[in-house]
Amino acid sequence: MIGQESLVKCVVWDLDNTLWDGIAVESRDNTLPAAKLEVLDLIDRLASRGVLNSIASRSDPSVLALLRADPELAGRFFAPQVAWQDKSESLRRIAEELGIGLASMVLVDDSPYERAEVSSALPHVITLAPEEAGALLDLPALDPSRMTAESLDRVDRYRAEEQRKEAEGSFAGSREDFLRWCGMRVRVFPARQGDARRIAELAARTHRLNSSGIALDLERVRSLIDDPRWFVPVVELSDRFGDYGLVGTAVTALSAPDLPDGWDVQLFTLSCRVAGRGVSEAFLRWLLDQARTAGADLVRTPVRIGEANLELRLLLRQFGFRAEPAPGPAPGQAPRSSGGQQVTFTRRPVDGPLPVAPAWIEIEVEVES
Repeated sequence: MIGQESLVKCVVWDLDNTLWDGIAVESRDNTLPAAKLEVLDLIDRLASRGVLNSIASRSDPSVLALLRADPELAGRFFAPQVAWQDKSESLRRIAEELGIGLASMVLVDDSPYERAEVSSALPHVITLAPEEAGALLDLPALDPSRMTAESLDRVDRYRAEEQRKEAEGSFAGSREDFLRWCGMRVRVFPARQGDARRIAELAARTHRLNSSGIALDLERVRSLIDDPRWFVPVVELSDRFGDYGLVGTAVTALSAPDLPDGWDVQLFTLSCRVAGRGVSEAFLRWLLDQARTAGADLVRTPVRIGEANLELRLLLRQFGFRAEPAPGPAPGQAPRSSGGQQVTFTRRPVDGPLPVAPAWIEIEVEVES
């Protein structure tokens, strides 16, 4: 069963009797069965809408080598898993390697047993029989007319990420030397109306680097961009491997009723694709500096407490944010809904020294005209 609001980032395919008819290990000439043309067509149509495709097959690992050597199949799949382990374990590994949440994954498998095993171990993963997979194209979230350029280009961006990982694996210097060699360029500028859909998408789809998890629909974002009481900067990233597009935002009330001398960052979020590169540190350091320049005494941000955003919560703590009592409701402020999860509030004074931004990132700031 596919919910109409499902956010699908990756479809994971079984091989035997799903991607092709027959059992690969039973082949007598050490070749793979011919892939079903209708399945390949669906895979390509999903990829054109920014959906990654992967493999999870309980089979001999030698099948994976054949898959990677097949010019027709190899380029279609990211982080494929072929082993005798449970399918749920394969999905966990795919999610970790791709840096996405399990709730954004779909398994397509002909075996009711395998679908049941995954549903039991990973209840957030959608499981489908092959004949049900075509319904994915009908999801509103995969309607090309409603998608941002960043989502439509997701597959190409992950291919660039594979190239980056390969280059890092063969790089002789330190991790910091490699990051410098990547030539990362961050551009920060006030959001424009054309950025509203991407901001709403980041609020809904990001979890790993998402402070509060507040819900922001498109109309709300558009209104905040034009409201002088709000500051909505956005971040774009590029490096020698390509342009990552708009990867982050900080939705900030400049003068909350209960915080007249501070900035209330109601959402600080970045795409998980930039995790581990220093982009979140550079953006947060820049934001604190902007608050101080504007005369604010402190910066406050609500923080959703959950495993998914542990990385960002640790970053805030490293940057000096500390818990405070939660304020009462403030009329006119963005909603502090976070899907029922516990929310705490943290603040950081902006006087005194601020953390140093990563030296390997070049920051370009575009001021509002």
